[in-house]
Amino acid sequence: MLNLFINWNVDPVLVQLGSFGLRWYSLGFLFAFLCGYFILLKMFKKEGVEESYLDSFFVYMFLAVLVGARMGHCLFYEPDYFLTSDHWLEIFLPIDLKTGHFTGYQGLASHGAAIGILFTMWLFYRNKRINPWWMLDRFVIVIALGGCFIRLGNLMNSEIYGVETSLPWGFIFERNGETVPKHPTQLYEALSYLIIFVVSYLVYVKKDAKLRSGVMFGWWLIALFGMRIIIEFVKEEQVAFEQGMLLDMGQWLSMPFVLLGVVMLVLGYKGKLKQGPFVEKKVK
Repeated sequence: MLNLFINWNVDPVLVQLGSFGLRWYSLGFLFAFLCGYFILLKMFKKEGVEESYLDSFFVYMFLAVLVGARMGHCLFYEPDYFLTSDHWLEIFLPIDLKTGHFTGYQGLASHGAAIGILFTMWLFYRNKRINPWWMLDRFVIVIALGGCFIRLGNLMNSEIYGVETSLPWGFIFERNGETVPKHPTQLYEALSYLIIFVVSYLVYVKKDAKLRSGVMFGWWLIALFGMRIIIEFVKEEQVAFEQGMLLDMGQWLSMPFVLLGVVMLVLGYKGKLKQGPFVEKKVK
């Protein structure tokens, strides 16, 4: 078999300006939100929902994703480090407290972001009376595309990769001192998320936005977190306590979301969830 191993040694910082460094990962995070905004804007216009709701929604979601993902990483993966008196401020501050250099948030967990999104969706419903199931059915479509950008950012950071492989597309992550090819699990996830985005969006267009509430959300949860569970089998442990575990933390955290997806499908196909963008008629 022809070996096509890739020697990967990309600088994770795109531009360095003094102590501030713009990372590829941060750029991917920004692109995720920009692309998501314009795709959702098109959906809102198609379905006759005022653009002002989307503007408010994106403020909610930006904070939900950032805070949820950060807290998820700190509490699920490194609680012993971050919950000590010397390091707890690092949960909130994107700087190295010893040097004062901007580092960005080194550690974000998608499961924490998902929890943050669900909680914030409830807050948005309480304040704006938007049907949360209608919003989730559309928002998850762009989340899948955003996940693709984020995983490509992980690749540029040479992080969250897989175990050793003899497959011809293995990556040798030289920046981390690796000398043997590893599974580029960042690309596996990025590709799977891109496929989920394309299929979800095509279904949305084909159904002319007339979807049973909860069905898109349910299938999305099963597809995305199901792929996460599968890919984790060839991914290296992220933290020391995962060694020797039958399933790693990412898999354990993904299972409730898959089960939630099954519940959403049952409720959606039975028509148990509110249809349309608003929970109740808007009051002028």
